[in-house]
Amino acid sequence: MNRRLSPRLRIQFLGLLMLLGMGALGLRLWWIQVAHGAEWTAQIRSSSQATVRIPSVRGEIKDRNGLTLVQNRASYEVDFYLPEMVKGYRERFGVPPLTEYRAVINGMPKDQKEPDIIRIVNDGVVPRLDDLDLARDYNASQLQRHYRNDTEVPFSYLKDIDFPTMAKFSEHDVGLPGVDIAIKPVRPYVYGALAAHLLGYVGAPDDINKEEAKRFTFYQGDVEGKSNIEKAMDEFLRGRPGVRYLRRNAKGTIDGVLREDPPKQGANVFLTIDSRIEAIAEEALRAVGRGAAVVVDPNNGNILAMVSVPSFDPNTFIPSIKAKDWQALQKDEADPLVNRAISALPPGSTFKLVTALAGLRKNLSNARFNCSGGVSYGDHYFKCWVAEKHYTHGTVGLMDGIKVSCDAFFYQYGNAAGIQSIDATGKMLGLGEESGLQLTGEQVGIMPGPEWMQVHHPQERWSQAQTANVSIGQGYDLVSPLQLAMAYVAIANGGVCYYPRLVDKVLNQDGSPLLDDHGKIVVSPTPRVRSDLHTELSREQIDLVRKGLWKVVNEDGGTGGRARLKNVQVAGKTGTAQATDRGHKDTIAWFACFAPFDNPKYVVAVMVQGGEHGGSVAGPIATRILERALAMDEGNFDMTVAWLAPAHKANPFQMIKDVNYAGGNVASGDEENADASQADAQMAGAGSAPDVEPEADAQGKVRRGPVARAIPVAPQRRPNFFERLFGAKRPVAQPTPPPARRPGPR
Repeated sequence: MNRRLSPRLRIQFLGLLMLLGMGALGLRLWWIQVAHGAEWTAQIRSSSQATVRIPSVRGEIKDRNGLTLVQNRASYEVDFYLPEMVKGYRERFGVPPLTEYRAVINGMPKDQKEPDIIRIVNDGVVPRLDDLDLARDYNASQLQRHYRNDTEVPFSYLKDIDFPTMAKFSEHDVGLPGVDIAIKPVRPYVYGALAAHLLGYVGAPDDINKEEAKRFTFYQGDVEGKSNIEKAMDEFLRGRPGVRYLRRNAKGTIDGVLREDPPKQGANVFLTIDSRIEAIAEEALRAVGRGAAVVVDPNNGNILAMVSVPSFDPNTFIPSIKAKDWQALQKDEADPLVNRAISALPPGSTFKLVTALAGLRKNLSNARFNCSGGVSYGDHYFKCWVAEKHYTHGTVGLMDGIKVSCDAFFYQYGNAAGIQSIDATGKMLGLGEESGLQLTGEQVGIMPGPEWMQVHHPQERWSQAQTANVSIGQGYDLVSPLQLAMAYVAIANGGVCYYPRLVDKVLNQDGSPLLDDHGKIVVSPTPRVRSDLHTELSREQIDLVRKGLWKVVNEDGGTGGRARLKNVQVAGKTGTAQATDRGHKDTIAWFACFAPFDNPKYVVAVMVQGGEHGGSVAGPIATRILERALAMDEGNFDMTVAWLAPAHKANPFQMIKDVNYAGGNVASGDEENADASQADAQMAGAGSAPDVEPEADAQGKVRRGPVARAIPVAPQRRPNFFERLFGAKRPVAQPTPPPARRPGPR
């Protein structure tokens, strides 16, 4: 029997199905909008906004007294967000122009196509900028490379723009997608070239962090330290980046800022440098064309000043250095980028300090040797420097041998001590060893000996003649002014050799010490001791050397009489050497000293390339620094720290016979001559290449007056139902209005 549902039951069944369907739909809506509403809201928000990484703000660099040497300022830049620019061009003008290039994919060359960003900028962006008189020349090749390799990084079209230009951008709505003004922190070096070789400079990173870049729509990287303190302390100086959230409109183009999480500033680095003493040393050293000076506190190894001339202004590197300026620095034969304070050169007779201590380790305190004008070793006759002056030193002991800088004495004394003792003593004092300062391009110098000879000159055998050469700071000896200063620190304080300290402390922005991952202070305030001469020498033996250095300056016949000062007892040692610097013969003048003699406060080492004698050239510079630093401590001299232009002599290779300051040195002394060295000078490296801004090329030249423009196209829309059914009328093309011309000068 075929039973059929009654109409009533059918209506009820249909109603039940409709209720079930509506219930399922409602449940689904609840599941999406309520249970997972936050998740979908986040996705919608992310699709309607873009994120820009804001560069972190670097910490400041200050001197020991808290004087700021390097800080930050706001720099306004015009940036091109190139993907947005391509998208905006497509919407306004249609399909963007393409360009072909050869790429290597999986090891095989292949032709690729990409939007011709140069034409897009020149045809779609430059005309509008030109209307506002804001168009500038740029390097088009760099723009194309940037789009190809660093799409996520905005292209800096104009850097460090002035206020009138920024005001014009702000006043007029440029109305171009992808063109934006960005505020970025840049580094002003407050006092120009002051301490330039210590502070270093910053620049754009060589590579970006691809993994970090993926988290942002656009990535603005931090600048990084390229040399010296900026590089050595980079991890502490860098802060934390911020994020800018940009709003996208319905078409997907950016039309505003939603919010911003500001960046956090990095830690402040306090140096051991005293800016006043740095300025004193800078002023004194500028009497010569090429040289270096180092001032150290002998009681803890703190570097109070480190100067090198010629110098440069690190502000020229900020935010990027012009290509022509970079080429000029590189072509300068005087090498202003080289830090001569950490370059290694033959030390001449200043090295006799090491030989003296090496002999004392071998109980040669009372040894006396005769100077008859020279000494023979094998088939070579080694002259004393006084032989050219037609007299001899006669028989002398250690103190007088130091006083008159007798080469013949030290030839014999050094061979009696032995090369092994000389090498061991030099290493105890830090010669031939790294300083630990992490300064860019530092040269460790050479402490030659039999083992060194076997490695570097296997065809030669070590001999007494080689030891004689080393004993007077010639041969293969190479020492930096910094190393020499630290060696004299050990004698000044009575026997303790410190590692040099350049960074005093690192503090957070709230003034608290910066800690590492283990909760320890990142920079220890305790001086580091390299060695203690008391383990091998008595106080009396060390005093023999100290007294000899006193005689050099304060007794008649000493080679350092030009370093004598009124009311202050200075002890020191002259040195004059000959070296080869990149194929050119050069005379090196040295003077290392400390004062006051009984209670030393300062150790000064000065090196001058092209100086005729250590006593007449380097000596006056060193005592000029000592005199003013001590007077400042007593309140009798006030050194103003001010902006300095780069040091540069018109003829930096001119031989310098002497240096004189008005009202300075009070006496003269006998001058030793230089002996030839077998070693080439090792000059410090200049550091990583900075961010060089290339010159504008042909395609990047902005033509003034009428500029070719891209022709806008009508916005495309989808045809409606009736247009698809019956066909749409083709719109009549409207003539493009001519570009508005700015009125010319009348």
